[in-house]
Amino acid sequence: MVSASKCRSKAIMPLFLLVIIALLNSWSVEARIRRYKWDVKNEYKAPDCFRKLVITINGQTPGPTIRAQQHDTIIIEVTNNLFTENLAIHWHGIRQIGTPWFDGTEGVTQCPVSPGTTFTYRFVVDRPGTYLYHAHYGMQREAGLYGSIIVGLPDGESEPFTYDYDRNIILNDWYHDTTTDQAVGLTSVPFQWVGEPQSLLIHGRGRFNCSSLPVPSSDPGLCNTSYSDCSPYRMIVVPGKTYRLRISSMTSLSALSFQIEGHNLTVVEADGHFVEPFVVQNLFIYSGETYSVLVTADRDPTRNYWITSNVVSRAPNTPPGLGVFVYYPNHLRRPPPTDPPAAPAWNNTIPRMAQSQAIKARQGYIITPPPVSDRVIVFLNTQNRIDGRVRWSVNNVSFTHPKTPYLIAFKEHLAGAFDQKPPPNGYDDVNYDIRIVQPNKNATSSNGIYRLEFNTTVDVILQNANTMNPNNSETHPWHLHGHDFWVLGYGEGKFDKFSDPGKYNLVNPIMKNTVPVHPYGWTALRFRADNPGAWAFHCHIESHFFMGMGVVFAEGIDKVGKLPSSIMGCGQTPSLYRP
Repeated sequence: MVSASKCRSKAIMPLFLLVIIALLNSWSVEARIRRYKWDVKNEYKAPDCFRKLVITINGQTPGPTIRAQQHDTIIIEVTNNLFTENLAIHWHGIRQIGTPWFDGTEGVTQCPVSPGTTFTYRFVVDRPGTYLYHAHYGMQREAGLYGSIIVGLPDGESEPFTYDYDRNIILNDWYHDTTTDQAVGLTSVPFQWVGEPQSLLIHGRGRFNCSSLPVPSSDPGLCNTSYSDCSPYRMIVVPGKTYRLRISSMTSLSALSFQIEGHNLTVVEADGHFVEPFVVQNLFIYSGETYSVLVTADRDPTRNYWITSNVVSRAPNTPPGLGVFVYYPNHLRRPPPTDPPAAPAWNNTIPRMAQSQAIKARQGYIITPPPVSDRVIVFLNTQNRIDGRVRWSVNNVSFTHPKTPYLIAFKEHLAGAFDQKPPPNGYDDVNYDIRIVQPNKNATSSNGIYRLEFNTTVDVILQNANTMNPNNSETHPWHLHGHDFWVLGYGEGKFDKFSDPGKYNLVNPIMKNTVPVHPYGWTALRFRADNPGAWAFHCHIESHFFMGMGVVFAEGIDKVGKLPSSIMGCGQTPSLYRP
């Protein structure tokens, strides 16, 4: 068990010193090198019975699960066989300590991988837990390029909870339009929104009602419920056994609820950190989040049960995702004798806020945050019209990617590669009404970034507001690359900089890498700027980030090592590229 005093000392110790200590402590443990070769290409698949062009890894979507142990080195040789599209893959939740150039964020840490070329990612997984990987170029993630990273404890160590079996489930939403179609619509005048997804997938499987197609297709193979790709996800369980379910969300738009009919879910992990256990029937999960829950097969073993996912926080025009919790030795294809359980009310924010506030660090595993911060940045989430186009913005600044990645621009002293003027630290919180449609006439676009003093403590306040539609505020899951942050608190309405900091949880806040800001609410985060590099912080809704809802932090650039030439080749760096 870790003492509180030790936890407090960890909180103020620079990250690179923590890593050195961890390495010294792990010398007696033989870290492994795990190698993968991935062929990324387009293939026709029908994960929800509707056949479309998707992006696969070695013929799979979701892609292969990466399994490793803490301190292992992962080497992934990625060949881009997409023919006409570039590629970059982000290792979501892996902090990339000492390897910021392999974070996999096009325009921030690397140039994209060109068609027909091979790129090798190499990094250490420094913490156990449940993580993700996914495309980070354009909107490719929603075309199927995603998967799980599961990092176990070193041999001889165990989690503070017990279970019999370990399973992994990725939740997703699914569109029939291509990402190119969507991207063109989002940048068009007039604006063409992507709409609601056609299906919800449970670990890559869903079921679209082919008879609901607006225009019957002359191609009988376009939509066919007999495709094996779209047979329901089925999880076989042994009566009386307890299962650790690692549940992740890779949705491109939807916030979800997840439940197993008639079974309690005990939450024990969030984004790689142990949680003080609490029980839910519906697990609310937002894009980019990962959870571990314990579920015991303790119901009537003579029948099977529904696994469901449902859209929340948006008016659901998408049918539920359905799977089956199969009690052995029942037949796999025996349907549950009941209707799927009712979904929680999509527009009821009370239980969603309650779950967010219930997530605390587990006793014995608390890393206490610094008591005060050195800098506070408030990010007002707004929707704007800039040059006739609909954009998402932060403090009325819509993010645009530079042609030369920031990390390369800094290390190669390419001062003209991006706007040197930093974005604003806040907004007019006194006069701005978050509950009405605002004209936001001063909205603009920029690729300027936030420079953070190395090893300082930074507070970020995510402030939600009304969109360009009356009486509408959307849920935004924000993901920070290269760091975990303490979640200090959530609130409704406008953040009060005088009274709300007094309500922060500084005793046992959970650390995460992805967190929601609820409609018309605020979320307060704290992190240490102790990982040298350039790091994206953005809304994890695919279309929102594509439309500008993000920022970049730079810290400790002088401490970044020599960049590999393989990450270069775009913008001002073609002459520096070496494969």
